[in-house]
Amino acid sequence: MSFPVLLTERLCLREIVPADAAAVFAIQSDPQVMRWFGADPMHEPQQALQLIDIFASWRRMPAPGTRWGIARQSDGKLIGSAGLFKWNPSWRNCTLGYELATEAWGQGLMREALTAVLDYGFAEMDLHRVQAEIHPDNAASIRLVEKLGFRYEGCHRDQGYWAGQFHDLHCYSLLAAEWSESTYAA
Repeated sequence: MSFPVLLTERLCLREIVPADAAAVFAIQSDPQVMRWFGADPMHEPQQALQLIDIFASWRRMPAPGTRWGIARQSDGKLIGSAGLFKWNPSWRNCTLGYELATEAWGQGLMREALTAVLDYGFAEMDLHRVQAEIHPDNAASIRLVEKLGFRYEGCHRDQGYWAGQFHDLHCYSLLAAEWSESTYAA
């Protein structure tokens, strides 16, 4: 199966390949980026290659999901990633995850990327529900998913573990019918 490339006004969402290892490491080793990601920052460049292999494995059957590299169309620079994972085809649901380099924060790029990802998920993966689990202190991410139409469902107590401690995660969800009625759906 070929990798689904998604184009937006400013971005190219594409497969993350070994040549992206330095960019992945730069993003994933940044403590600011990783603060809410749900994993500790990377310390060794080899970890980036391992993560790229994990993302590639998601595309094999059974397919638990897809992770796109987010690259600017203007210069091709990889600035983050976004994906649909924990895909359960029989239940028609999955989880949304994403991160963005600090240099790209505050420009509306993640909303642009996630709009394309959600369009793909609901149209091509036949999803009925997409879930996002967000740390309650991650105000920017909460604002983002709410702008995309996600609804708060509740708190998953001690759901995540990183930085040496357990973290509560707030659960948000978006249903296909809500997405098709939104101003963001294609």
